Amino acid sequence: MNRTQLTEHPRILVVFPHPDDEAFAAAGTLAKYIELGAEVTYACLTLGEMGRNMGIPPFASRATLPEFRKEELLASCNAIGIQDLRMLGFHDKMIEFEDQALLDHTLLSLLQELAPSLVITFYPGYSVHPDHDATGAAVIRSVLRLPAEERPVVHCVAFSSNHEQMIGLPDVHVDVTAVLEKKMASIRAHRSQYLAAELVGSQELTAQDIQLRYGQEAFWTYPLKDITLET
Repeated sequence: MNRTQLTEHPRILVVFPHPDDEAFAAAGTLAKYIELGAEVTYACLTLGEMGRNMGIPPFASRATLPEFRKEELLASCNAIGIQDLRMLGFHDKMIEFEDQALLDHTLLSLLQELAPSLVITFYPGYSVHPDHDATGAAVIRSVLRLPAEERPVVHCVAFSSNHEQMIGLPDVHVDVTAVLEKKMASIRAHRSQYLAAELVGSQELTAQDIQLRYGQEAFWTYPLKDITLET
């Protein structure tokens, strides 16, 4: 993605369910947009309060984890430069079971308030975690409730094992090499999480390791014109 393409979106809404989703999925892209003057709102649906990682070595407990994750989320947003963080207060690991009307109304209200030209979220059905898929589905439903001429572009993150076979190759590739320091600061801000083996792990990463693992971000443009909202 070149500079001209990045400046096409001065107002961006990001919707993910958990603290740290923004760091691993889109921190570099968001940092680049922000450096070019974009206003970014991050709507984080939960505080990840049911996460199993408590730090390595553990420093949080089930009782204290929500507050730690809130602090980590704030630090991550500061590292990226996100100007507007909305913590929406839904329940971790329960997004698919939330009151759908309430969830959709909350997101639709944000879309109407902010009028973003770009929304970034998870690709429903191709994002591994039920909260990820349910969040992406709610975003798509809410966008489709807008008049067609007011709908933003929706860029989705996908990483399930079969996603490229089912939805094709990414539509958008972003080289985030120039902002890798910000991206890694965002990731490391989530200190109760990032050392887990399924994330960064406890090994020391070389500059080459970091570039190979985190230097590119990819997104799929959701085909809004191909679907009709059920009423």
